[in-house]
Amino acid sequence: MADPTRPEPLPSPPEPPVASPESRVFALRAPGPREPGSRSPGSRGAGPSLRLRLRRAHAALAPWVMAPLLLTVSTGLGYRLLRDWGGFDRDQAHGLMVLHEGQWLQRWFGVGGETVYVLANGLGLLWMLGSGAAMVWERWRRSAGGAEGRADT
Repeated sequence: MADPTRPEPLPSPPEPPVASPESRVFALRAPGPREPGSRSPGSRGAGPSLRLRLRRAHAALAPWVMAPLLLTVSTGLGYRLLRDWGGFDRDQAHGLMVLHEGQWLQRWFGVGGETVYVLANGLGLLWMLGSGAAMVWERWRRSAGGAEGRADT
């Protein structure tokens, strides 16, 4: 008979599942069976190819680069259109120029905030153009090589 003064033992926790190589999830997504740049299990090297890492880095950085670029482009375009076609003078459209040049960052980062914003915007644009061009170049190069380049389209 069970002793009523003694609590029953707690059940042991379940064993954690063992991760197989097929169930690993990479930073953005696991490569599919015909993922361009993915390696077969028997190939040399442990990780994904340089091409796949480039695509993942491009995709991961795109939102962070696009937000300031869209702000810069839209405010620059708006400023010019308001000045030329809207009849605004410099003082009336100055708010757009504050956003366009990153002057609004001076409140938190001082005078260097504007410089960092412009530098990050330029470097981000160069990264997206360079990595995008490399991916397009690789696709063109592979498609010119024969049917193997058309399997991922």
